[in-house]
Amino acid sequence: MSDLKNPKNPSTPSTPSTPKNPSSPSNPSNPSTPNCPSTPSTQNNPSNASEQKITFLPKRGHYRQLRVYQVSEMIYDITYYFTQLYMQKGDRTVDQMIQAARSGKQNIAEGNQAAATSSETEIKLTNVAKASLEELLDDYEDYLRVRNLQKWGELHPRFEKMRLYAQSDQIRKEYAVVVRRMNDEEIANLCITLIHQAIFMLYKLLETMQNRFVTEGGIKERMFQSRMNYRNNRRDPSNPNNPSSPSSPSSPNNPSNPSNPNTPSNPNTPSNPKNPSNPSNPSNPNNPSTPNNR
Repeated sequence: MSDLKNPKNPSTPSTPSTPKNPSSPSNPSNPSTPNCPSTPSTQNNPSNASEQKITFLPKRGHYRQLRVYQVSEMIYDITYYFTQLYMQKGDRTVDQMIQAARSGKQNIAEGNQAAATSSETEIKLTNVAKASLEELLDDYEDYLRVRNLQKWGELHPRFEKMRLYAQSDQIRKEYAVVVRRMNDEEIANLCITLIHQAIFMLYKLLETMQNRFVTEGGIKERMFQSRMNYRNNRRDPSNPNNPSSPSSPSSPNNPSNPSNPNTPSNPNTPSNPKNPSNPSNPSNPNNPSTPNNR
């Protein structure tokens, strides 16, 4: 069956195509065919052509594909597991750490969704996500310090291995299983590493948003510019899509349009000899200037 659908299959005999007869009445491209309606195109419809070009809302909302969102989601899951297992119930720090982890994740998503209509809201919420993760970072460091546990620095033998593991794609597939084999010190240092990476990515994302706002402007500027472009295209007489253009076939002021009822007649055109209302017609019996030949 696949060979039958393959136009490049040499084993399938090709049916010779019938050449197009320009004088055939079934040919829609024949201008002499009176009963063949022409296919409407955007060139003859200026409003549709203009509406297709109007775009001032950027495409946003794919936050789940962002690496920083994926990392923040792992931070939230690990933090929830960590606080429920190693911290006492009723401790206010438990709720604060969970809420900070959740704020980091949710504000990234909300800021990315709000970017279509407000660059200011996008930047503000992204910065809130960054501040929430920095707060969570302090909580993990406090946990290690007050319990006399070691924070892994650059000189720690497991620091580089932990950093590379946190950057890999492998951690997303197995972090839910790996953390169950770790103790509280290892989980805290893993989360600290992930938080540092997320903060760095958010810092770079804020720089990108800043540069985009400088080069592209905000939503009000894009809306105003799109409206002005639309109005200028409508007013431009050289635009073939402009209905008021002299070259437009639908222009009511086009004297070359034969279907225009307001088209003045050519004074050099000879009058119809059979017109009874024409006073210059000598054969008109009602013409008073015609002598009566008896």
